[in-house]
Amino acid sequence: MKSPVLALFALGALVALPAAADPFRLIVSDLETPLVPNSVMELAQQGGYFERAGVEVTFVRVQQTPLAIAALQAGEGEMANISVDALMQLAARGGTDLRAVLSPNKSLPFLIAAAEGIETVADLEGRSFGVGRLGSLDHSLSMTVLQRAGVAVDRLDIVSLGQPNVRAQALLAGQIEATTMSIGTLISLPDPEAVNVLLDADAYYAAAPVVTKVNAVPQAVLDTRRAEVEAVIEALVLASRDFAADGASWASAMAEARPDVDRDDLDQLATLYAQSWSVNGGLQRDELEYTASWVAQSEDFQGLDLPSLEAWVDFGPLDAVLARIGVDDSAGMDSLSR
Repeated sequence: MKSPVLALFALGALVALPAAADPFRLIVSDLETPLVPNSVMELAQQGGYFERAGVEVTFVRVQQTPLAIAALQAGEGEMANISVDALMQLAARGGTDLRAVLSPNKSLPFLIAAAEGIETVADLEGRSFGVGRLGSLDHSLSMTVLQRAGVAVDRLDIVSLGQPNVRAQALLAGQIEATTMSIGTLISLPDPEAVNVLLDADAYYAAAPVVTKVNAVPQAVLDTRRAEVEAVIEALVLASRDFAADGASWASAMAEARPDVDRDDLDQLATLYAQSWSVNGGLQRDELEYTASWVAQSEDFQGLDLPSLEAWVDFGPLDAVLARIGVDDSAGMDSLSR
């Protein structure tokens, strides 16, 4: 079966980017402001960050990365928030000029949770562990994390259960003994304290620093609208720094953007995301190199050569912004690596 990314590569080869238009269009794959740090994009607009940076931004909303890439290649936007694996596949096939210039939300907020009585990751050996499916992102990434934590993953009883909420319910019902879930899934449980968090999201990312999403632009946009690209980057970095400095400000902004979500849940999320903000733009060479090596092991990369970072990343616009606004080294997160 042809990869959807390969199909999009073929489509992109036939579609030329039209002349730049005003305003600057940002393609996102969330149909509403998400309950994760990626929300910084919508909240930057809501909070006037783009306006202060001197750029007018509008959002183009699609569902999932393949449609975001198709829209970007069809000239329906200037920048798109897309998955790293899809961008790398396009680069590996040699026919794309898309470059990552920012990662407003580097990682999925995954954590390892277990049933009561399981207190450490060492206690997981021989236990049942729920995954979405064999080979899924949560499965492969969690096995990497657990291996680095010293767990003999070949001694786990892997159970395929589907979506995170299904796995969480199975954990509460005693059908499995541990699983991977997101921070959002955890706080949505009737009693989050009924499970033990063995590795929180920060420890999970530290064990396997895989950058999952980036904001990418075509070379033509970099050539013709670079000042706007840098303005968007500046706005998102400054918003991220403000939310890192004051988590309550994120919760308040989200309460305005998502009045359907309980404020107590937003306050709890703000605390859990305290170390998750891309205060230096989220493009760190060491993390991207680790990500590339990890992504290259997937089935989608069989028969493909690993592209160089320069084939899908351009540090230039972000570095120009950091030269103007300075590097944030006080928060202990998103440390600059070049």
